[in-house]
Amino acid sequence: MKKDDLKSLVTQLCNDLIDNIDAQEHPTKDQVAEYLQDSALTIQSIHEDDMDTVEHAKEAFTNAYKIIAEQGISSYQETSDKFLDLTEQHQANLEEYKKSSLVDIQTITEKFDEIHKHMTHEIEKANGVINSLQDKIKDLEENSQLDPLTKVFNRRALNSYVNQVCEKGEIKHEMHFLILDIDDFKNINDTYGHVAGDKVLIFLANLLKKTLRDGDKIFRYGGEEFVIILNRIDHDSCLNISERVLKLVSSNKLIYKGTTLQVTVSIGTTQYHNGDTMEDLIERADKALYRSKSNGKNQMNVEKK
Repeated sequence: MKKDDLKSLVTQLCNDLIDNIDAQEHPTKDQVAEYLQDSALTIQSIHEDDMDTVEHAKEAFTNAYKIIAEQGISSYQETSDKFLDLTEQHQANLEEYKKSSLVDIQTITEKFDEIHKHMTHEIEKANGVINSLQDKIKDLEENSQLDPLTKVFNRRALNSYVNQVCEKGEIKHEMHFLILDIDDFKNINDTYGHVAGDKVLIFLANLLKKTLRDGDKIFRYGGEEFVIILNRIDHDSCLNISERVLKLVSSNKLIYKGTTLQVTVSIGTTQYHNGDTMEDLIERADKALYRSKSNGKNQMNVEKK
């Protein structure tokens, strides 16, 4: 291979790499590194007497940078800027070789490796940021008191709230504890899919938020079950609210992909008594809920102490 041919090849490869990186919004280290590694290996494999190798090398690199252009690219913008800086360094190095009377393949390979190491370092820094953010997100999720799907309080918030009440031992106002369970929820998931099931959960949560007072608490207890805590309200008012919720849920139609989903709920209620624990309230409300389910669903029952 002639010296001028090799210089022409290296210059073309450099320009092709820069053009394809500039065309992407966020090039990734794997794509750029793969291109550079292929470049180094191909140059090393060129035999001085093989006059046809230049065209083979061009074809190999054409396939390599087509991958960069065709694949969907996603990465940090900061890391992308670092890649651009490194590419400019790469171009500057090659400009020096163009002025030289000799082309040192060993030196070119070392420069490729050096750039690769720089890019790997930047990616490691970016991955460190990603891992740190993931840890923070995990901490937020673990400490959050909101259910991410329905945007009402979650079970963690329920435990905290009720345990605080129970620790007081005695409260001066009435507090009623309700468990709501969506009727035939499994059938909805099986028939229409889990996305439809999620829509039903959101539908019920939004309806409850619009129906209840600001001082009342709504919690997603788990799965298709919700807990409502009614504060400063007497027994008869609790029954009236429960009946209103039953009617509103059954009378509001949820349309999913052109199909009307009929949604009903069953309710079990109990009243807090001084000295109750969280387990006491759940046990009594569950008994009342079981009777509502056993007696035909779409109804409420009360379990007294």
